[in-house]
Amino acid sequence: MRAALLGLLLLFCHWCGLSHAAPPSFAPVAPGATLSFPRDYGAHPEFRTEWWYATGWLETPDGKPLGFQVTFFRSRTEHDPSNPSSFAPRQLVIGHAALSDPALGRLVHTQRSAREGFGLAWARTGNTDLKLDDWRMVRESSGSYRVTIRANELTLQLRLEPTQAVLVQGEGGYSRKGASPQHASHYYSEPHLKVSGSVGRAGGAPVTVTGSAWLDHEWSSQALQPEATGWDWVGANLDDGGALMAFQIRKEGGGKLWAHATHRDAAGKITRYAPDEVVFTPVALWTSPRTKAVYPVSMDITIRGARWQLRPLQPDQELDSRRSTGAVYWEGAVTVGRNGKRVGRGYLEMTGYAGHMKL
Repeated sequence: MRAALLGLLLLFCHWCGLSHAAPPSFAPVAPGATLSFPRDYGAHPEFRTEWWYATGWLETPDGKPLGFQVTFFRSRTEHDPSNPSSFAPRQLVIGHAALSDPALGRLVHTQRSAREGFGLAWARTGNTDLKLDDWRMVRESSGSYRVTIRANELTLQLRLEPTQAVLVQGEGGYSRKGASPQHASHYYSEPHLKVSGSVGRAGGAPVTVTGSAWLDHEWSSQALQPEATGWDWVGANLDDGGALMAFQIRKEGGGKLWAHATHRDAAGKITRYAPDEVVFTPVALWTSPRTKAVYPVSMDITIRGARWQLRPLQPDQELDSRRSTGAVYWEGAVTVGRNGKRVGRGYLEMTGYAGHMKL
């Protein structure tokens, strides 16, 4: 579930105007498929939309906390697939990067996009290998990810090293997003990635950082039902070594259309929760001074009787990606409590608060 993809409809419409041929058919997500690695670390170009999403908490040598987000999106357009031209925009690659710094009080973020081809941008099959000019995310033979972001606003040079097994979401990687089987995605996560490297902002020298991250990889052709307006999602690395993922999909007026949660405890036991067992409750609101969107930046989630508390590193973690995907959303670092006791850290994403969104 990823916010910026909602705006890709605008890009699709642009590219569709370049061709009068019938649009291509996109591969459906169906139950029963089994994820296979390392193949499924790579791209799935037959599906409409795909993303690799790394979020996490960092710490500087003087103990200062930072949040970070790096996302690569691959999107198959509706351009005629039989067009032999090398310039045909069959696939788009889009990148977002952000740094959350309480000393600044808001996100520092950057974005870019390009059509795949000419050695400038790609999302390769077989293993994670993503390129957008000089932005890279590559999975190495050791299983670690090398992430490089260079922009005027910020630079990130990070290594994400796995410490746990992949967490396959849903039923064998088939993750329902609604009551109808076609509203689904293929989805897995990699919690508790050990982070090392450096970060820098415009005008400043890079600073060494360490920390932990969560990586999501998800692909779909029809994830959301038509009446969905947005979603709330959290991925959290728990202090005891466990991991928690939860989301809800909202309808107009804020009601719940669908919800799900997965908890892997410190011993590796996985528990999955049905929609009626997952309840998101807003606790505190924040109004963006730029878009006037109102976000519930403090949120409680009740999962089968256990109450989890999400509290933001800072209220202003709104990301405006209208220059690349058309979406405005809130994506930020949060602390995680359980029944009133702090138990971990994660990232909360909230979409659809700045306007009705559609895939």
